[in-house]
Amino acid sequence: MHPTLLRVGDPCGAVDVVPEDPAWDHALRTDLLDALLCRRGPDPLVWVTRTGSLAWQDVDQRWYAAFLAARGETGLDAQLLVVTRHGWHDPASGTTRTWRRIRDRRGSRGRVD
Repeated sequence: MHPTLLRVGDPCGAVDVVPEDPAWDHALRTDLLDALLCRRGPDPLVWVTRTGSLAWQDVDQRWYAAFLAARGETGLDAQLLVVTRHGWHDPASGTTRTWRRIRDRRGSRGRVD
């Protein structure tokens, strides 16, 4: 299973990656995000990558609450997305995009017809 990761930065450039730790409280998450947002400049993207469906999960809520607090403290215009292998979700707007996997998983590995 892949770990849940918080990523802050530019998806096409420099990114800070932090593994999820369920023991962290709201204040620690907020301080961490505050520091990472300030480090990455005026409008960084924040995204949580995790396994599972796009349905709202507890880990999403924990990071989103800390993100809102940190964004309020920094005054930066940042956005948070939740990304899974099925698509992404923007909790602020409710926008969701899904995609289909390109890889053929029907068992035809290495077979050439």
